[in-house]
Amino acid sequence: MKISVLLVLLAAVLWGTTGTTQAFAPKEAEPVVFGAVRMAVGGVTLLVFAAVRGQLKRRGWPVKTAVIAALSMAFYQPFFFSAVSLSGIAVGTVVAIGSAPIIAGCLEWLIFQKIPRARWWIATFAAIAGVSLLFIPSAASAGNVLGILLALGAGCSFAVYTLTSKRLLQHQRPEAVTGVVFSLSAVMLAPLLFLYDLSWIFSVQGMAVSLHIGVIATGAAYLLFTTGLEKVPASTAVTLSLAEPLTASLLGTVLVKESLPLVSWAGIALLLLGIFYVSYTPKKKRKIAGCEKES
Repeated sequence: MKISVLLVLLAAVLWGTTGTTQAFAPKEAEPVVFGAVRMAVGGVTLLVFAAVRGQLKRRGWPVKTAVIAALSMAFYQPFFFSAVSLSGIAVGTVVAIGSAPIIAGCLEWLIFQKIPRARWWIATFAAIAGVSLLFIPSAASAGNVLGILLALGAGCSFAVYTLTSKRLLQHQRPEAVTGVVFSLSAVMLAPLLFLYDLSWIFSVQGMAVSLHIGVIATGAAYLLFTTGLEKVPASTAVTLSLAEPLTASLLGTVLVKESLPLVSWAGIALLLLGIFYVSYTPKKKRKIAGCEKES
């Protein structure tokens, strides 16, 4: 596998911890404000990292694209955490991220006239089939229509973020893109911090989940994702991100004791197959690529 593919996969695994982290947050932590805290901590972390690396530049920013990227990430937070709260960790994450590849591929097709490769279609259909198997039994027992709709909104937001970030990377370094976009998102969500009780943040448990959700599951994860996105097509990156619901389902089962029937494990297997297929490069193609570089 290419390093860029591994970076995207590692980012997805870190994202997969967010739903479980919310489950261990103090009861006073509302889903909407939890997402705002995530952006505040993550945005500051990424901006400081970009500044220390000397990657922040005033010029060369497509302002409209940057604002759209920030808006999509700002919308993703309340959509996702509310969906997880209403529908459960596995269902909320699976629907949110499982819907993103189709939306991203369709948007690339409609807006940029870029038809995804055959490998992407096969891998995505396999992954979506796995997502469906994960979703159906959970929805039958604990699904919530509003939660599912919110999860679909999160999937759309993530797809838009991926596509717009891909455009920003043509002008700026990954550190700068994540730092600026997430800081803007944090500013957009800042008013929510004044509407809810934030006393829970100052408890040991509150500080622990806030640091994890902001520094690890946001700062480190999105830096890895954006770095990998430089050399991975947006549609492929979103498909690889299906490792997030896989991780979320496993953590929900092991740590939060959410039960997964046999059909859901079959869905996990299909997800793995889809991720492997889209990221695997045959030896012949690798050799040809190596020869081309040498020449």
